[in-house]
Amino acid sequence: MGAIRFLPLAVLLAGTSHLAAQAPCANTPAYTPCEFVFDLSDADAAANPNPYVSVRLHAEFRSPRFRTFLMPAYWAGGRRMMIRFTPTEAGEWTYRVTSSLAAFEGKTGNFTTAPSEAPGFIRAANVHHWAWDNNQPHLWMGDTCYSFASLPEALFRQIADTRAQQKFNHLRGLVMSPADTPKAFPAPDTVNPAYFDALDTRIRYLNTKGIVADLVLGGDQNHLAKVFPEWQQRERYIRYLVARYAPMNITWQGVQEFEEYPDGRALLKEIGTLLKETDPYQHPRTTHTLATSAPLLPDQWMSYVAYQSSDDQLGAIEHQLYAVPFVNLEFGYEDSGAGHALPHHVDTDAFRHRLWNATMDGQYPTYGNTGTYGGKFPVDPKYLDAPGAKQMTAWYDFFAGTRHWELEPYFDVDGGRAVALEDVEYIVYVEKPGPVELLVEKHGYDVAWINPATGERIKQKNFKGERWTGEPPDGTHDWVLHVSREGRKEGMLRSYKFDSRQIVLQEIEQSPAKVPFEIEQPASGLRVGQPAPYAAKIKRETRATRSMMWLWTGDVAAGGQGYRVLGTGAKGTLKVPAGLALTYPSSLLMRLYGMNANGKVYALDRPYELTQ
Repeated sequence: MGAIRFLPLAVLLAGTSHLAAQAPCANTPAYTPCEFVFDLSDADAAANPNPYVSVRLHAEFRSPRFRTFLMPAYWAGGRRMMIRFTPTEAGEWTYRVTSSLAAFEGKTGNFTTAPSEAPGFIRAANVHHWAWDNNQPHLWMGDTCYSFASLPEALFRQIADTRAQQKFNHLRGLVMSPADTPKAFPAPDTVNPAYFDALDTRIRYLNTKGIVADLVLGGDQNHLAKVFPEWQQRERYIRYLVARYAPMNITWQGVQEFEEYPDGRALLKEIGTLLKETDPYQHPRTTHTLATSAPLLPDQWMSYVAYQSSDDQLGAIEHQLYAVPFVNLEFGYEDSGAGHALPHHVDTDAFRHRLWNATMDGQYPTYGNTGTYGGKFPVDPKYLDAPGAKQMTAWYDFFAGTRHWELEPYFDVDGGRAVALEDVEYIVYVEKPGPVELLVEKHGYDVAWINPATGERIKQKNFKGERWTGEPPDGTHDWVLHVSREGRKEGMLRSYKFDSRQIVLQEIEQSPAKVPFEIEQPASGLRVGQPAPYAAKIKRETRATRSMMWLWTGDVAAGGQGYRVLGTGAKGTLKVPAGLALTYPSSLLMRLYGMNANGKVYALDRPYELTQ
């Protein structure tokens, strides 16, 4: 399955006094953006010296199948307002304009769009996975270049071209970095359209290469709130971005490390809710995080969970809790020579191990290299062809040949970690080579070992039965075992159905009498920032409880911030972060999740008094 290319932008301009006659968007192929231009009169321009703030204008588009899309306009500089729109189906469309300016109020028109082979936009599908609008599966594989908006043009294009050749289909970056903010917004209510014109061109270029732009709307350390201290200013900013970029192939990724914002949950709720209300295409929404964005799911604006963590206990357990896709944005950045400045900057082998373990957790991966991600070190194109990037391509090539949109974590395996579509195919990651035992449905299977460093596939003798046992070809590195019914898969691809089974989340067992463990520590109250030991104790030893994963979270309901991850593992030392409570003392509810070797999840709650 190769990279899918989007069709180029069609710019169809027309004077607003003749919208119906000139029919902007006429003959535009579906899923190709087109534009309506509105030029203010002398009188309207004099009355609106800052149209970004004072002019309201949008159009409601109705599709041939009677779906409606409400699309806002954006100020394009000078006297010009622009509505950018992407028709999603072929046929006759109608529209009506609404505006605070009488000259444009009530304008109507219609146009006919042409058929297209473009796949459309991506959406969450089959509980934990992704699909295009044409109902074809989407295998998310991302790259990171935070500074993509401000790199020299030749360097940006070199990055985009190389990543497309390597089969990356997402690139995430900041709409405006802290350093670029004065160029984009000299003042909170003063936008520089030229900055965003250049960004338009780059996002369109990514789209023509088959790459979705994952847009981070603000930096870390409270950046967005500092730039736009008032809600009305943030609202104008979000509406402006929706008007310019919702018609393109993008996702929304909130802010960097939302936990670093003093009231991050409330700020993300207002931003995320506005995106949900104003983006007519409903592009996927989440936010970057220090660990997991899952605490924000109850606010009902997110459509997927993001991670900045290589902790398999966190990822594996949360996968069993939430019915959304999971994307790990930062399980590690590969240091292939540029240098390392943070704990998650790791060597190539460690990066590959984290990649495949994140996959076994049920997560889609996003890559980063310390020489190209645009953070602590300058972006240097010599690192574009790093070993980790090649291993990402090998990962993509392998999973493109699987039913990846139906794979879920699988637990009937010893000697490795697995995902599977039971009865069809089983994929086992063997991080430390040794004996592997895999239970399968009784059929005949093709068997192969894959070297995840190179993608080399070593065919093994076919197998028929219910219990496969064996070892990797050698013990010098990690391996991937693929046990599959290739003939069955080919037959399934001829079906019109996207999925072959219903994915059902398990019910978490919370009855203390049935939970096979207890919280041994902390024994009493907690203080913010003060180290405290934690420990779980198994009450009933079984084969399943001999191998447990543990996740410790803490939540102060009155603080309204949602839970924070306090620790993983059976025991350790935790610190409650500042900002969870508004007043002290407060009541902190600690929750301990335990997942046994069979994938069964249990949970226990215990309240603690939290003091400063």
